[in-house]
Amino acid sequence: MNVMKFASIITGIILFIYAILGLIQLWTSFMSWDNFVRISITAAVIIVVTVGISLLYREYIESTELKKDNFID
Repeated sequence: MNVMKFASIITGIILFIYAILGLIQLWTSFMSWDNFVRISITAAVIIVVTVGISLLYREYIESTELKKDNFID
């Protein structure tokens, strides 16, 4: 599976779950605001790390393919 596709699926799932959780928290008192902020920070960190690792991996794959095809040294 393509790494960027996999990262976008993970990011989309996390954003969807977070959006539902945010709406529930907005309209009800589902959990304490401290825990909600912790979950928000955790979701943001997971999204940033997932996208960052996938971009690094894509760059590595592209550079190895260019080296293999003798486009770069």
